[in-house]
Amino acid sequence: MRAIAFDLDNTLWDVGPVLRRAEARLFAWLQQHGPRITAALSLEDMRRAREELARREPEHAHDFTYLRTASLAAHAREHGYDATLAEGAFEVFLAARCEVELYADVLPGLTRLQGRYPLASLSNGNADLARIGLEHLFTVSLNARQIGAAKPSQRCFERLARELALAPTQLLYVGDDPELDVVAARATGFRTAWMNRTAQEWPAALAPPDLTVRDCLDLARALDA
Repeated sequence: MRAIAFDLDNTLWDVGPVLRRAEARLFAWLQQHGPRITAALSLEDMRRAREELARREPEHAHDFTYLRTASLAAHAREHGYDATLAEGAFEVFLAARCEVELYADVLPGLTRLQGRYPLASLSNGNADLARIGLEHLFTVSLNARQIGAAKPSQRCFERLARELALAPTQLLYVGDDPELDVVAARATGFRTAWMNRTAQEWPAALAPPDLTVRDCLDLARALDA
């Protein structure tokens, strides 16, 4: 094994509270800068609009940034605002999206691992590692928007291997989702590690990962890092 790549959301931080806070900040900003939008639409209405946009434009369904900004621009136009309102709204959302609380094991675990292996990240989401303060730990950071496809597409893992200039068999991919992370990475030839932070049972219908670990420090110990 020559390098380790990580999923981000729910692998290095709990994404649920992050998204709820980001949505709340977005809505509050819109109440101030686009009150006709929030008078007519709830956050749930906006979510449904993004889902409908993804159905209408499947070529963009992987790109959460596009779906949100395009939907916000449409809401702005529909309620008598300039579409550029979407730019300010999305910046508010993204700033909050990047205010994550790392699991306590992440920094010490990644620091130990980085001492032995190049680290990379591959995520379907739009978290920005530079804003989060983790960029310096990763040699390569990719997301679905950059690749033009989302996990479980093998294009994601193939692109990651190319960026690292390594064969898939030389890479370990670590993630919390049995199908999107473990099964998908294994199908491309990666070794796999399941980050099982919540003591779940591995799905009986799926072949097990190469490693099952509780957290990043557990992974470092398993790899003698």
